[in-house]
Amino acid sequence: MVRLLALLLGGLLLTGGGTYVWAYFELDRAVDLGETGDRPPQGKGTTYLIVGSDSRDGLSEQDRKDLRAGGGGGSRTDSMMLLHTGAHGTTMVSLPRDSWVTFPPYLDPGTGKRHRPTKDKLNAAYSLGGAPLLVRTVELNTGLRVDHYAEIGFGGFVGVVNAVGGVDMCVDRSIRDKRSGLDLTKGCHTLDGAQALAFVRQRHQEAQGDLGRSRNQQKFLAALAHKAVRPGTALNPLRAYPALGAALDALVVDKDTELPTLLSLFRAMRSVSSGDGRQLNVPVSRTGASTPKGSAVKWDAAKAKHLFTALRNDRPVSIGDKG
Repeated sequence: MVRLLALLLGGLLLTGGGTYVWAYFELDRAVDLGETGDRPPQGKGTTYLIVGSDSRDGLSEQDRKDLRAGGGGGSRTDSMMLLHTGAHGTTMVSLPRDSWVTFPPYLDPGTGKRHRPTKDKLNAAYSLGGAPLLVRTVELNTGLRVDHYAEIGFGGFVGVVNAVGGVDMCVDRSIRDKRSGLDLTKGCHTLDGAQALAFVRQRHQEAQGDLGRSRNQQKFLAALAHKAVRPGTALNPLRAYPALGAALDALVVDKDTELPTLLSLFRAMRSVSSGDGRQLNVPVSRTGASTPKGSAVKWDAAKAKHLFTALRNDRPVSIGDKG
């Protein structure tokens, strides 16, 4: 649930300097990638880690109840994507949140306790060590150096979808999921913010679980991309400014991210959504694998290594599961 941010920032290309300055000071540059310790060498091209978190910042207690977002603070990641741009175009790779990966040694920021390398689900990294541990874990398991980080929470996602007037989405079957609150009949609907959040979060009604959710997220974000850049949205201040404000209010980026960086991200995202780039899921060998932390997704080690090596060296991608 993360591409909307860059798409909306693209609207800055059509606005005046005052909006640009306002957006510049709205950015929360809270993540210092320089503090993540041992890192892979710099690759060719640019790699972004884009994260949709379950942060409840900005949500009232009633909002949390209505959105079925729980009463606690946000501490997990609901979606993670690597976006690589370079000489051979743009490639977006979805990383299932239940991926069974190796965590590097880390210091628990809450207790001060040091932990040895361990196996766990990818989305637990954010809970255990915030964005720095998530970045280190992604880098360790992919061999890719993350150049920039962008994260948006529940509140920003819902606000953006509502601000653009909802997003049209068609489903080939009825979906009713008690956990997320999603209740859709077969056919086409205009999803408001709450419905959209439920759609991109639900996985228990998907035959492929976490992989099915990743595909739903890509499908929805493509629809949102088209809605965000329509003249009726991008050129309408009554829609564009509230949407941009909602996104910026919930956005967290690395300290080296500037607005030109986000505009470059926008262009790359738009390239993918228009069909000029590639959308993939990381190759997997098994879903529903039994682990000490419950059911997990195991990557196909050989194919995943081939994919990430190609991205690190900025070579054409020739393997991977299409999203």
